[in-house]
Amino acid sequence: MHWLFTDEGSERFLLDELKRNYPRAHHAQDQERWVTTDAPLDGESERTLLAFCRQALLKGEATTAASINLWADRVVSEVIDQIPAEQPWRLHLWPAYGEGRAGINRCALIREAVMERLKKRRRALVRTLEEGSAPFTAQTSLVQLALRAPEEGILSVTLGPLPWGQRTIVSAFPEGWVPIAEDKSAPSRAFTKLVEAEQRMGKAIRKGQSCVDLGACPGGWSYVALARGARVVAVDRSELRTDLMTHPKLHFHCGDAFKFRHDVRVDWLLCDVIAAPQRSIDLLVAWLQEERMVNFIVSIKFMGVEDYPLIDQLKVRAAPLCSELSLIRLSANKNEICAFGSAI
Repeated sequence: MHWLFTDEGSERFLLDELKRNYPRAHHAQDQERWVTTDAPLDGESERTLLAFCRQALLKGEATTAASINLWADRVVSEVIDQIPAEQPWRLHLWPAYGEGRAGINRCALIREAVMERLKKRRRALVRTLEEGSAPFTAQTSLVQLALRAPEEGILSVTLGPLPWGQRTIVSAFPEGWVPIAEDKSAPSRAFTKLVEAEQRMGKAIRKGQSCVDLGACPGGWSYVALARGARVVAVDRSELRTDLMTHPKLHFHCGDAFKFRHDVRVDWLLCDVIAAPQRSIDLLVAWLQEERMVNFIVSIKFMGVEDYPLIDQLKVRAAPLCSELSLIRLSANKNEICAFGSAI
């Protein structure tokens, strides 16, 4: 059984996505924000794309413990029994209940108790424990405990290379949540989506790289790329903020983002254009088919929920053209998803 964590109110969208993609499997909502499935999500070679999955706890087990010490004993037992010697691993402890600090504090205390026990019983596992949210390697194992109440949780141990193989649904970020970036100098809050997508990719726009920013106005995504030292061709019918328009590494093209063509292959296609989802999907597929970019970050925006099945079309059409492809509703997204990755 696999446990999938989603955004509040998105349970039915994730269930619908699962039913369309895995019609022969059994799927159910367990609690608020939780969906269970017996779909084959644990293959190491075929990556799963589920846009409404925030975090996947593969082969998870619903369990209980009456105290912090008992939770720590439960986690340590699984870690010692399952994590191979010398293999790097991570520990994600996070609360999926309440809105205050109680759950956060409880997870912190459990983690502290886990580390104390490991230092006494299996110190080598302390040395191989990885901190941070860098992308998984093929060797990384992942231990997750999501508390759904103080004494109830889902425990999952996913051995490497499975977290790496299913990195499209198993997030390197606890809970699958990326903190929203802050920059009061940015032209708009839209820049947060680009920064988050970069973090999830484990790849950022670099100095000297070339970018095309479609639907660039007022310039949030161009702002990030320019700050990194990239060259940007910004395409829109409206100009960007004045300081960006005069930037020496920005070339502004006044025109239709969907008709724009670039003479050479660029390092990054950036697109946060406001358009019907089918148009944005067709645009991304066309750029991939014509090999116009190396990497891409593209927003797919929805007016309502009736167009969500178009996400499946994107999976079928874009995936064969990509060496990496992720589809997810970002932490910074509203009624939209983000497609990001690299072309073949």
